[in-house]
Amino acid sequence: MAIDVKIPPMGESITSGVLAKWHVADGTIVKKDQPLFELETDKITSEGTAEADGKLTIKVAAGTDVKIGEVVATIDETATAGASVPAASSQKLEVENQKSGDVVASPAVRRLAAETGIDPATVTGTGKAGRVTKGDMLAASVSKPPFAAPAPAATAPVAAPSVASAKERQTRTKMSKLRQTIAKRLVSAQHEAAMLTTFNEVDMSAVMELRKKYQDDFVKKHGVKLGFMSFFTKAVVHALREVPGVNATIDGDTVVQNHYYDISMAVSTDKGLMVPVIRGCDTLDMAGIEKAIAETAKKAREGKIGLDDLSGGVFTITNGGIFGSMLSTPILNAPQSAILGLHAINERPIALNGQVVIRPMMYLALSYDHRLVDGKEAVTFLVKVKQAIEDPARLLIGA
Repeated sequence: MAIDVKIPPMGESITSGVLAKWHVADGTIVKKDQPLFELETDKITSEGTAEADGKLTIKVAAGTDVKIGEVVATIDETATAGASVPAASSQKLEVENQKSGDVVASPAVRRLAAETGIDPATVTGTGKAGRVTKGDMLAASVSKPPFAAPAPAATAPVAAPSVASAKERQTRTKMSKLRQTIAKRLVSAQHEAAMLTTFNEVDMSAVMELRKKYQDDFVKKHGVKLGFMSFFTKAVVHALREVPGVNATIDGDTVVQNHYYDISMAVSTDKGLMVPVIRGCDTLDMAGIEKAIAETAKKAREGKIGLDDLSGGVFTITNGGIFGSMLSTPILNAPQSAILGLHAINERPIALNGQVVIRPMMYLALSYDHRLVDGKEAVTFLVKVKQAIEDPARLLIGA
C-alpha cells in the first residue's frame, strides 16, 4: 500500500512554500517520523516527516514551489528494510542520513557533526524518542576541542594561478522565502514609521554581582542559569507600566493601547532572524522567564517555531551584545512601537561621586515610532530601564 507524502498545513495565512531540500534520496527505505524534507515559507521553516515505514518515491524535486496539501512523494509500506537502495545515491545517503542509534539526525545536528568531528551516535539524545538535538551536540562540543587542521604537506613551488572565472568568484543562491519576508518587513518598517533612536548607558555592576552571588543556588533550584535577559525583561515590563504610551500601536487612524506584557525576543538562526514571543512576562518570575527564553530559542534554532510563537508581542528586545556589538540602531518590529537594543558589556572609566572609576558598562538603544511616542516618553522609558538594572531592588518595590 502506498501512502501519499503531502505538504502539511502551516496555518491559515500560509498557502504555499518552497520544498527547500530532501533529507533522503529517492528509493530510500524510511522509518516512521523520520524527517524527509525541509519546507520554507514566508514565515517559518519546518520539516516534513514520514507517516509510516517503507520505500520513498520522490515526485517533486528540491527547490520547487509547492502548495499546502500537495503530494510530493509516496511511501510504499510493502517494501522491506532489506530493499536495495539505488547505487548512485548510496554515497549521498551515507552523508545525508547520519543516525544516532535508530534516530535520524536533523540538518543542524549533521552540520555540527561536520564542524566539530563529533559522531552523533556517541551523544546521548534528549529529544523525542531519544533523538539527538542541536543542543545536545553543542553541549558535547564544549568538552571536545574543534578539528585540528592537518599540517600541510611540503610541496614544490607552483606557478601563480590564473584569474578565476566569474563563476568561480561568485555563488548565486535564491533568497529563501523567510529571508525575503524579513527583508520586506524591515524595509516596510523604515518607510511607514517615523523611526527615531535614543541612547543611554547602564552600569551592570549590580546585576553582575547578583548573578555571581546567587547563580549556583539558582541553577540548583531551577535547573537553568540566571542570565541578563530576565533582568532586562523585568525592567522592560516595569518601564512599560510606568510609560504606557510605549505599550501601544497604531492601527490606521486609531491608537491601540495594550494592557498585557508579551515580550518578543530576537533570536538569530541559520535561516535568519526570528522574533518569538514570551507570554505574560508580568506574571513570570526570573526562573520562569529564563526557562521560557531557553525553550523558545531552542525551538527557533531547530526550526520548530510555529506562527503562534511569533504573533502578539507588544515590545521587542534584541541583544546584539552577544556578537560583540558596541552600538546599533535597531529597526522596529512592526506593528510594535518600540524595540530595545542591548549591546556588549565593556569596562569603561566613568565619573562616580567625584571620582573616576572603572565599571562594566553597556550601551542601550531604544528605537521608537515618533508618530506615537514622544521624545519625553522615550527618554523616560529608557531611564526607567536603566534605573531598574542599576538598582534591581526597584523591581521588587515598583519604584
